Amino acid sequence: MTETTLLTWIVFIPVLGLLALLPVAQAVTMKRVVLGACGLSFILSLALIPPYIGGNGSGGTYGAVRFRQFASWISTSDKAFIINYDVGVDGLSMPLVVLTTLITFLACLASWNFEQWKTKRGLKGYLAMLLLLETGMLGVFVSLDFFLFYIFWEVMLLPMYFLIGIWGGPRKEYAAIKFFLFTLAGSVLILIVMLAFYFYPAVELRTFNILELASNARIQALFRDKATLFCGLPFAETMFVLLFIGFAIKLPVFPFHTWLPDAHVEAPTPISMILAGVLLKMGGYGFLRFCYPILPTAAESLAIALGVLGIINIIYGALCAMAQDDFKKLVAYSSISHMGYVLLGLASLTQAGFQGAMFQMIAHGISSPMCFFLVGVIYDRAHHREINRFGGLWLNMPVYGSMATLGFFASLGLPALCGFIGEIYAVFGAFDSKALGPYATLFGILAASGAILTAAYILWMIQRVYLGPSKAEYAGFGDADRREVAILAPMAALCVLLGVLPKQTMLDFVSGTLNQILALTGY
Repeated sequence: MTETTLLTWIVFIPVLGLLALLPVAQAVTMKRVVLGACGLSFILSLALIPPYIGGNGSGGTYGAVRFRQFASWISTSDKAFIINYDVGVDGLSMPLVVLTTLITFLACLASWNFEQWKTKRGLKGYLAMLLLLETGMLGVFVSLDFFLFYIFWEVMLLPMYFLIGIWGGPRKEYAAIKFFLFTLAGSVLILIVMLAFYFYPAVELRTFNILELASNARIQALFRDKATLFCGLPFAETMFVLLFIGFAIKLPVFPFHTWLPDAHVEAPTPISMILAGVLLKMGGYGFLRFCYPILPTAAESLAIALGVLGIINIIYGALCAMAQDDFKKLVAYSSISHMGYVLLGLASLTQAGFQGAMFQMIAHGISSPMCFFLVGVIYDRAHHREINRFGGLWLNMPVYGSMATLGFFASLGLPALCGFIGEIYAVFGAFDSKALGPYATLFGILAASGAILTAAYILWMIQRVYLGPSKAEYAGFGDADRREVAILAPMAALCVLLGVLPKQTMLDFVSGTLNQILALTGY
């Protein structure tokens, strides 16, 4: 196996940027250092794409990773406890790494007007936390060692807590503490599973290697055995439920979602972009990396329950979004609804469902940050987010209005835009699912109905905010400036490209790995 340090550079360049930031005193120089570090990480991440073009990254077996680097890191003298620095990417993690570097770079650019924010609590601290957050997020997606994954998962938690709690809105402390407690609770459950996998008495081969846990015959035989118990409960189902809750908090899944609207409303616009574009995807990634390949029998036995939760997310999130008058909270609840399609697609245990779930994560990772930035653009001018107070903005801000229409239509799931493919694949997967049994058709119909609700609240919002007669209080608003257009344009282009060329831009990259994960479940 040829090793490369490319992923290590991508992950830790933000940390080098943080160190370079410390002695800098000039605000503009700080911004350039951070923008340069994030930009370099993004450029390097593009080098991960070529091996996967045309489906070449599918590999022959599960875990055919590329750009792998392995080094022994921590071990006891008797070798009873071994932690390795093991990183690599496959068709599941590669798109998420590129997405992370792109959205973080755009969030840095969105932070350029820091001095104009009502809060001035230290630019250097804000930028340092942003860089540390990027390293944590990237580490989560490239880790092939469970313990290393957990370290990066925890590293990501503290910067986000401070970014919301220090630089957030009026209720920032409440939102930050709620985010921290929810995420910490999930982390504890993930830690229990990690230690159970390693120290379970019947497991002779102790390993934190994620791929080994999924593919080793002896480990899988033990995990699949109904006689294997944990505290008197079936081992596989118990571990699956604990992992599911840990990752469901991050996705988020009803009823573990209540931290999200508060966090989004109080977070600065660039942090909302990262929260929606990247952090929510960690939940779906956790399902695909851990729950399904390592505990496939539990995934099958709990499929209907997961499908029910997915449908609740879709409909409940859409209804809550429809009831909002706060522009940012509407977009936050729409994220809950959209993530329901991810859960439904995974619950279906079908090729279409898995591909739809992955596509939905990437599509939402583009359209949702775009929508949050669009809200931030108008908030910077109006200093409020009350939907019913707006009206006729398209007449005063035609460039901004055009970008907003495209972004929200992508979120709506309009054909030829990115939001359509993931949702329709998830619905097709539900209809075609054997795992969902007699409820498959019902789940498919309900999921399709959720798309109607999505169209209703987004079109109603567009009518109230952007259409109608121009209001005098907004007549002096300037259109989107060059910096704002530079942030919106890449996301707008990707919304169109993913919608028009889904196979070439996404499905070819991910289908091989997803099919291998699905094969491990027996479907």
